[in-house]
Amino acid sequence: MSGEEKGRIIPGVTKLYERIPLERIGVLVGSEGRVKREIEEKTRTKITVDSTSGMVIIEPAFMSTTTFELMKARDIVRAIANGFPPEKAMTLLGEDQVLIILDLKQYVGDKPNHIQRILGRVIGEEGRARRMIEEMTGTYISIYQTTIAIIGDYESANIAKTAIEMLIEGRRHSTVYTYIEREIEKLKRKRMRELWKPRETG
Repeated sequence: MSGEEKGRIIPGVTKLYERIPLERIGVLVGSEGRVKREIEEKTRTKITVDSTSGMVIIEPAFMSTTTFELMKARDIVRAIANGFPPEKAMTLLGEDQVLIILDLKQYVGDKPNHIQRILGRVIGEEGRARRMIEEMTGTYISIYQTTIAIIGDYESANIAKTAIEMLIEGRRHSTVYTYIEREIEKLKRKRMRELWKPRETG
């Protein structure tokens, strides 16, 4: 993340808007406002929730609030909107953590029977497929209504995304697990090389 991307923004001028399902508002706000307050404190933002429409406004709380903090707050709100419990959504505070959202309607149209069939493939028998992808990639996966959301570091989350897209396309679960194993092994080797790479002396 560059210094420019983390640059300062002006309270009252910069606002982000999100819409959250009405049934998720209670999760976002939390008991006595605890969850919303924690997000605000950790991202130095101000969050306003309209409990009638589900509209959420996220804005900087201070002159020193950065774009990066504002975007993190939005990601956490989106994660909760897409079915994640607050404690998993809050892992997005990690600088390397990203949120990826797949809308099944964009893959298979909006026919409920198609969507349910695909969800069944991604979830697997007794949740096994989703659990396997989570464990193998070290990510969190939430399936809510017609969306599948992933939280993880950039590379791992994108491996999980491709694996889920393979299941959507009808590939065998065994083929998908083999793909994940191969890509995670490549990622481990890449990270080991970076770890041992000699540091340049200035």
